Amino acid sequence: MSAEAPARQPAYTGILPFQAIRDMVNDGEISTAEILARIEPDQIQPASIDLRLGHHAYPVDTSFLPGRGVRVLEKMRQLDADFERFRIDLRQGAVLEKGRVYVVPLLESIRLRSEVAAFANPKSSTGRLDILTRLIADEATHFDQVEDGYEGQLYIEIAPRSFSVVVRTGTRLNQLRFRRTRGLEPKPIATADWKQLLDEGRVVSTRDERERARLGERPGWLPFTVDLEGSGDDNALVGWRAKKHTKRIDLDRRDYDPLDFWEPMRFHREPSLTLVPDEFYILMTKESIAVPPSYAAEMVPYDTRAGEFRVHYAGFFDPGFGWSEETRRAGSSRGVLEVRSHEVPFLLEHGQTVGWLHYERMAEAPEALYGRDATSNYQGQSLRLSKQFRQP
Repeated sequence: MSAEAPARQPAYTGILPFQAIRDMVNDGEISTAEILARIEPDQIQPASIDLRLGHHAYPVDTSFLPGRGVRVLEKMRQLDADFERFRIDLRQGAVLEKGRVYVVPLLESIRLRSEVAAFANPKSSTGRLDILTRLIADEATHFDQVEDGYEGQLYIEIAPRSFSVVVRTGTRLNQLRFRRTRGLEPKPIATADWKQLLDEGRVVSTRDERERARLGERPGWLPFTVDLEGSGDDNALVGWRAKKHTKRIDLDRRDYDPLDFWEPMRFHREPSLTLVPDEFYILMTKESIAVPPSYAAEMVPYDTRAGEFRVHYAGFFDPGFGWSEETRRAGSSRGVLEVRSHEVPFLLEHGQTVGWLHYERMAEAPEALYGRDATSNYQGQSLRLSKQFRQP
């Protein structure tokens, strides 16, 4: 008699982990048409996959969505019949100028199953350089979202805001997560579960019971505040503000002097900062934040009714971020905030709530964790600029 087949594990809804994404690559659900541009192992992160720029960038006069029944390239042709004449070759590197908008076909294409959808976000370094990126799929009616069952090419819209940047074929600016939309529902994050995570210090480092009570008001949602004191000493570094006129930044370099591109912001008498309209700031959270192995988190845009400012561009926090396997608690990783005020000056004060991390359970525990198995430039970070700069 033949051996009995092993029982199939139940398929839970939720964010797909490293091993499921690896299987999608092996099964051809994530692929590339380029023979010499196979999916690289280090593209696969604990809960996402890095996407790479293709061979050409197209300058466009306006941001757009293709809409139902229309492919991205068809829409570009409708907007400008000669758009292909002005394409920029990225194979040897090229400059994307600040203040301009570009559309770039990505090397990766996807073929999603009917029960899997996808959503995108900029990578951490992309947000810290004030590069606005948004994923576009054929027939899309929303940025950064791919409906379940989608099959086809992917594109990225790139709009450098503070710095002109040098990119090339293979540059990684954004990342894609996958969510199983049908299957067994995982156990929701109940009030008792969330309270236990907080009490055990597994998602945030705090010993203050009143603070934990505030953080536990909404299960699965961690409010975070801004740190404008730093060490508390006069002249302590609390942030960076992008300079207006600088040289371009080659995204492959790792040795830029931060003072050539950034103005340091320092504590002086009062722990507050007036945000100047359309200036770009790098700040950090007051809290040390962690994402336990069976969870993924995403930074949620702040409600502008509390002030006309935006607190982030890059929003994915992978399983293992800020997590100490030795203590199974939150370590010392702060959240870095990419902040821009709009229209009017806005006074930001130390300890002010500026956003939330939304936690959700993984469909299954990942085999790789941020900071242990995967590329992790920002594990244990405090006030950290992007990896292109020497860290002061």
